Amino acid sequence: MRHKVKGFRLNRSSGHRTAMRRTMIRQLFEHGRIKTTLPKAKSIQPHAEKLITLARNAQNADEIVGINARRKASAELGNGSRPIVQKLFDDIGPRYVSRNGGYTRILKLGPRLSDGAEMAVIELVED
Repeated sequence: MRHKVKGFRLNRSSGHRTAMRRTMIRQLFEHGRIKTTLPKAKSIQPHAEKLITLARNAQNADEIVGINARRKASAELGNGSRPIVQKLFDDIGPRYVSRNGGYTRILKLGPRLSDGAEMAVIELVED
């Protein structure tokens, strides 16, 4: 039984899961939508939404809170994420100021031809 067991393991080690999550969230913020398997999309959705909420709440805060929020987002997204963090706080965060959650949507596409894996598109919701 999986009582109180959170998260998706995806048959990967913890380091691989972390690297994959960071990469997929960066690609989501850069392109606005990505096509992936359904379990991977479901595993990155809460993390992406928390980062968007962090950027949204930093819009109305003072300078110190804003800098701290950028540092938290940069730490979550890993090395080389400076342009993505800038886009998150300058473009994506202000877009959702009037929205209380639900910044992403997952659309199911059906099975992949090669191995039958359930495919999905995860995208940022447009206002």
